[in-house]
Amino acid sequence: MIQKTRQITTIGMLCAMAYALVALLRVPLVLFLEYEPKDVVIAIGGFVYGPFASFLVSAIVALLEMVTLSEDGVLGCLMNVLSSCSFACTAAFVYEKRRTLSGAVWGLLCGVVLMAAVMLLWNYLIAPLYMGQPREAVAALLLPAFLPFNLVKGGLNAALTLLLYKPVVTALRRARLAEPSTARAGGRARWGIALLALTALAAFLLLALALRGAI
Repeated sequence: MIQKTRQITTIGMLCAMAYALVALLRVPLVLFLEYEPKDVVIAIGGFVYGPFASFLVSAIVALLEMVTLSEDGVLGCLMNVLSSCSFACTAAFVYEKRRTLSGAVWGLLCGVVLMAAVMLLWNYLIAPLYMGQPREAVAALLLPAFLPFNLVKGGLNAALTLLLYKPVVTALRRARLAEPSTARAGGRARWGIALLALTALAAFLLLALALRGAI
């Protein structure tokens, strides 16, 4: 019962953190598409508590966005849930099956690829409805705009998740809001993952600047 209460408390905290990131940190990249790092928090929640936690946080934050920040209504809410879940739930599912550093990396990579593919399909199907544009016009934007945006968004979120997961989950464990880990990773492996994440972060930041036309 105590552990369940702690889990609910932590999920509530993650929802608040993810919503705060949406409200405070939204960066336009291409067209009307904006980057916000809420999926980092959602993915970390999934790594700690499993894929269902990622879905729960995604749904709650999307609903909060719909009633407070977004002008896209139910369709925008649906797109937010689909985007966050395809990335974070996929990453959490793979990591749940293989709770190692390599499992986390593979999970995040799978999440990036699946999110990009899923959002191509759903932008083709749904975007015309809230953009007020014919489907042919939206289809013409899929490869030059939607695909690079989602790949950059996913890459940034994957790199940030790798960098922030360890300090965040360590803080949660010290506060007794997450169970102690049974997995152990060598210091060399952790430094290798950190270097990989920093390199990926730098690369995707440059790509984000290119999308904005800043470089």
